[in-house]
Amino acid sequence: MTEVNVPATEVSKRATVACPFCATLNRVDLARVADRPKCGNCGRPILLDRPIAVSDATLDAVLKGTDVPVVMDGYADWCGPCKIMAPVLDDFARERQGDVLVTKLDTDKNPATTLRFGIRAIPTLLVFRQGQEVARQTGVIPRQRLEALVGL
Repeated sequence: MTEVNVPATEVSKRATVACPFCATLNRVDLARVADRPKCGNCGRPILLDRPIAVSDATLDAVLKGTDVPVVMDGYADWCGPCKIMAPVLDDFARERQGDVLVTKLDTDKNPATTLRFGIRAIPTLLVFRQGQEVARQTGVIPRQRLEALVGL
């Protein structure tokens, strides 16, 4: 795992995210998202103003290495309601970057995580704090309900 933008004095707003280009796990200081973090391996940008993809292989590292709440959207590309929910999550990720990490799990490509968390309908939103699930909602929800689900 590569460490990115994490000063020794700031430890309360960190996230572990996989680079969307090379899949290297990076530790990112969320208090410095305005500095536009880059992957420590390939040097390409880590874009936290949109949902970040997670997988069976990366989810545990992301959950354990993230200090802020994590929202995980269980979705599939073919799912109509998932497509309706996507812009709500995109806006939420952009407006709350640094305070919440929004992630997306393709349930078709990640059956182990889908089974592990008992995702039987999509979209399913799961909220984690300190790596533990604290809230869950299935189906399309408005932005206000999403804010309440996360506790903001």
